[in-house]
Amino acid sequence: MTNYIILALCVIIILAYIFDITYKFSKIPGVILLIALGMLIRVLSDYFGLHIPDMKPLLPVIGTLGLIMIVMEASLDIDLNKNKRSLIFKSVSSALVLLIVFVAVFAFILTGLFKLSLHDSILNAIPFGIISSSVAIPSAVNLLSEEKEFVVYESSFSDILGIMAFEFILLNQGSLASGLLFFIRDVVFTLIIALVSTAFLGYLLHKISYHVNYVIILTFVILIYVIAELIHMPALLLVLVFGLVLSNNKFLEIDFIEKFIDFTKFRKDIDNFRKILGELTFLVRSFFFIMFGFYTDMYNLFNMSNILTAVLICSGIFGFRWIYFKYILRLPPAPLFFFAPRGLITILLFLSIPVESEILLLSDEVVTLVILITIIVMMNGNFFRKKRQETEKADTIAGCNNEKTPDLVTSNNILTEGNATNNNVSESPLTDNPV
Repeated sequence: MTNYIILALCVIIILAYIFDITYKFSKIPGVILLIALGMLIRVLSDYFGLHIPDMKPLLPVIGTLGLIMIVMEASLDIDLNKNKRSLIFKSVSSALVLLIVFVAVFAFILTGLFKLSLHDSILNAIPFGIISSSVAIPSAVNLLSEEKEFVVYESSFSDILGIMAFEFILLNQGSLASGLLFFIRDVVFTLIIALVSTAFLGYLLHKISYHVNYVIILTFVILIYVIAELIHMPALLLVLVFGLVLSNNKFLEIDFIEKFIDFTKFRKDIDNFRKILGELTFLVRSFFFIMFGFYTDMYNLFNMSNILTAVLICSGIFGFRWIYFKYILRLPPAPLFFFAPRGLITILLFLSIPVESEILLLSDEVVTLVILITIIVMMNGNFFRKKRQETEKADTIAGCNNEKTPDLVTSNNILTEGNATNNNVSESPLTDNPV
């Protein structure tokens, strides 16, 4: 069976690659196709009586590896720039405020209507409040530059803030005040460790001349993450700091550090590391969603109770989002309003909820439906962007065709209006820079 297994793995990877590269044209996110592929494999294996070993226990392992890589990849894409203060503030505030509001309202409903404990309600609500950067960032390829950056910042910080909040609630069994105090202490201690380990790993990345180096750096990052998890520290913060320091190394260009680091070579090393990381993340993410689709119960997926629950949850997600974008951020809701997909982290956190804290109403099928619905809504955002671009292009062409040779008076009027327009430069709603 060895050759058949290798053949199947190669076909799966090629299909995942095709799903990924055709998204730009089909507008169908690869995640949906990967989950559907997993379901199809399950149907075919049952139909032909193929025995596939139970690999469900590996799902959290693969998911954790994917989580580390996704957060690291996202943090490597975050460019901290004072010209983007407005963009960063709006995106981070969106991630934080919408997470808090959704979790608070959802937990209030669970405690009020179903008489569940506040601890369990918050623990089950947090995964639904987190935007998946592993789905949102690759899906933002058709957006404008500033809109894409907003998606990168918002989804990345939503991942990080959501996971830190989940770990805080999961580990805290005492009073909220004492738990928060210990959590702040752990965050400060973790930041110190993160800066020291980042300096060590960054220097290692720059100085290793052996042909195997990027995999070793990634292994060290995963090792540090796991050790931090074992001693109940906010481990994801380590990954975030590592990525942020590498991607914003321009702030380190001071005389003392330049004695040890050749920043031209260092940036080439970081670019190569980012490429290797991106390809490994693609593999891990693809197998995770295929396995998740394989172990999804398709019969319960179409249960009306599960569908109604998922629709109500998604209504809350996008309802709060529309209000916040429209009335707080004062931004056009479309297309950014649509980019709030749930994905790998939602699944992974649900798998981490202890059995005694699980809520029967929020089954695995409800989680799957929420993921699928939010991704389908996100697809509409890309269609909206494409339609708007086509409309703008058509208006531009029509404007050019309607131009005529003006007489002297009309020419003077046009010049006067043109000068007035140039003196009133518009500003982008996302950044501080004029357009």
